[in-house]
Amino acid sequence: MKNKLKVLRAEHNFTQQDLAEAVEVSRQTINAIEKEKFDPSLVLAIKFARLFKKEIEDIFIYEKEA
Repeated sequence: MKNKLKVLRAEHNFTQQDLAEAVEVSRQTINAIEKEKFDPSLVLAIKFARLFKKEIEDIFIYEKEA
């Protein structure tokens, strides 16, 4: 799933570690999500949305598989 997490993180001057601590996951999880190797759970997506004051759909872009 495509996402804007890296851009939002940069806009808020968060390191991957800062963001990881804010949403209670590892830095490696943040890295994997940013590289689109891992899709977050719904609970984690909600945490990102609340932290950045955005809708989930503004952060994560679902693309139907062909």
